[in-house]
Amino acid sequence: MMRKLLFTLAVFMIFGGLLYAEVPKKEKKVLIDLFHTTNGSDWTKKWDIKTPVSQWYGVKVVDDHVVEINLFRNNLVGVIPQSIGKLKYLTHLNLAFNGLTGQFPNEVTKLEGLKVLKLEMNRIKGEIPENIGKMKSLEELSLFNNFLNGSIPQSIGDISGLKILNLSSNNLKGEIPSTIGNLTLLQSLGLFENTLDGTIPSELGNLVQLKELVLANNDLGGEVPKEFGQLASLEVLQIQNNKFNSVKSLEMMESKEFLVFDYDKEVEKIDFKNLNFSKTRMADTKFEDDNDK
Repeated sequence: MMRKLLFTLAVFMIFGGLLYAEVPKKEKKVLIDLFHTTNGSDWTKKWDIKTPVSQWYGVKVVDDHVVEINLFRNNLVGVIPQSIGKLKYLTHLNLAFNGLTGQFPNEVTKLEGLKVLKLEMNRIKGEIPENIGKMKSLEELSLFNNFLNGSIPQSIGDISGLKILNLSSNNLKGEIPSTIGNLTLLQSLGLFENTLDGTIPSELGNLVQLKELVLANNDLGGEVPKEFGQLASLEVLQIQNNKFNSVKSLEMMESKEFLVFDYDKEVEKIDFKNLNFSKTRMADTKFEDDNDK
């Protein structure tokens, strides 16, 4: 009887330990850093740091490691701690729609296993790190509506698995890197409302899976590249409010039923032979997603 009782107790202790297994102390410390540097006491949904990390709101733990932080629209106010780069198992980081300030956290580029980085709708400033191309696992990079400045790093073209890239509504300047043409899996590209100049690189014609291309409200000039005719998957195209001297190449667009199609009509008259405008919406420029994904 005693032996059976001891066995039952041992099994309970083993499985109980698995149920509430703790993440490594250094990972827990990073989370506590985040809690303190973003005024966790005023979060909409707070953490009870006395409970196991796996019970904390928005934190996903797999095999005793933190793999996901999703604190979308949770009233985070403050800065992202430098220690964030120590969460080497992290695959998803969503801190969008909060009140984050300070410089863009360079330490994020150490998260080479990160697949999703969403920091949109905050007040983050500074430049996008030149070494962001190290983050080769990224599939979504969304930084729109912040105060980012400087140019778009050339190395962004090294993130070959990227599917969503949204840098809209910042203070970015300079030319659109031709290396973006290397992102052949890209489905959405948003760069509107910056001060980007120069011409649109012809390499964007390589983005044959692109469904949304939003370049409106910049200082782009020259001609719209004829390679746009290769974008057979495109459903949303917005290039209005720029300084193009010719948009004649848009005539070469395939017979796609666009959902949104906006360009500056006064530049020149265009004969859209195959474009079905009956189902095309002429819309205000907007490239935002305020849903919690």
